[in-house]
Amino acid sequence: MIRNLYESIPEEISDEIFDLIIENDMVKIERIISKGHTSPESGWYDQECNEWVIVLKGEARILIENEDEKYLMAGSYINIPAHQKHKVTWTKENTETIWLAIHY
Repeated sequence: MIRNLYESIPEEISDEIFDLIIENDMVKIERIISKGHTSPESGWYDQECNEWVIVLKGEARILIENEDEKYLMAGSYINIPAHQKHKVTWTKENTETIWLAIHY
């Protein structure tokens, strides 16, 4: 089946959307759609796996613990090692930010 990362995006996005594309024992690939969303106030993401993420559309800022905040725009990507604490501090409110995340 052929699908498109830019399809099936709802007009109203009250909660960030996480769409699983494929997953096996070694890798998980997901599309994430943000629209003014940030990481939960409760703390940092601290993941068991490495995460490579690219912004396909929109803009975002990511804060990695003990580093300067990073600005990402369409085409920007970053590799976040396992257990590197991080959080999304900003995404555009008036347009979708579409991410492709590869957890490995």
